[in-house]
Amino acid sequence: MLTLNKNHQIMIGLLLTALLVLTRGHHFAAVNHLPSASWAVFFLAGVYLRPAWVFPALLGLAAALDFAAVTWGGVDGFCTSPAYGFLLPAYGSLWLGGRWFAKHYQFAFSRIALLAATVVGSSFVCHLFSSGGFYFFSGRYVDPTLAEFLPRIAKYYPSYLGTLAFYVATAAIIHIVVKALYADSKRTA
Repeated sequence: MLTLNKNHQIMIGLLLTALLVLTRGHHFAAVNHLPSASWAVFFLAGVYLRPAWVFPALLGLAAALDFAAVTWGGVDGFCTSPAYGFLLPAYGSLWLGGRWFAKHYQFAFSRIALLAATVVGSSFVCHLFSSGGFYFFSGRYVDPTLAEFLPRIAKYYPSYLGTLAFYVATAAIIHIVVKALYADSKRTA
């Protein structure tokens, strides 16, 4: 099981919050080319942060960022619809996937496959909620059908998965480096 002290959790929480703020939508022009880290933030928060209040806090932050972008930032409100509520179970699946992985964590090469499977599984459920919710309940599509929705999964999910995998792989590399440096500093102390 992955356990971190409170100071490390605070530091990681601040980094994840900054990542969400900097990459969600069109809030900062300078980092506009970074893909949204929203999925990764919820997954990694599930992995690293123990307090349950973090999940609703991140949801609130994401909603506030979206509201500000649409209200004052000139961002098109196309995605703001009755289906917006489906982000709760979508991000919840990532959060829970991260928490599940944290319970099964071991610092071992063999756990990379488990991490990958957890990322794929929880992100697929997330995609079904977010994309499916939007497709079927946003009112943006006339007569939505399952036959039309299924090809959309094949079209859009790989891109979302690739972005999530990029951020999670980056976090895993940082995790490995920090763990190695910490182990080395303990040996030399």
